[in-house]
Amino acid sequence: MLTIKRLDIQEASVLIAGARTKAEEIDVPMCIAITDESGNLIAFERMDGGKVTSINLAIDKSFTAIGIKKGTHVLGEVNQPGKPAHGISSALGGRMVVVAGGLPVFSDGEVIGGIGVSSGSPEQDLKVAEAGIQALNQKQT
Repeated sequence: MLTIKRLDIQEASVLIAGARTKAEEIDVPMCIAITDESGNLIAFERMDGGKVTSINLAIDKSFTAIGIKKGTHVLGEVNQPGKPAHGISSALGGRMVVVAGGLPVFSDGEVIGGIGVSSGSPEQDLKVAEAGIQALNQKQT
């Protein structure tokens, strides 16, 4: 029997609130998705002005991050022509996102969920996702 750790709704709310605060600070309305350790959506917020095209991107960034257990920006680096993961963005029906903004959430070295952020530049999306993780880490200490 396996014992599985996963984010709960309160933790998902902390992640979204931390990300939202950063998005407001940089004045970029975002779509923010939180998934569990299996990539299933737990919580989602589309800030007023968040791009409609970013809804699924945010969800898929979180899905990708939990799957590879790394940030989506890392996958982007190895998805270039001649690199080991070139073409991976077409895997799983196109759900593998190779643009920054998706991060796994860890607890005791295990992936317990993910955060995906979309609507800004890749750098802005990553900063907002990192702010969500930071908010959760501060809440847990």
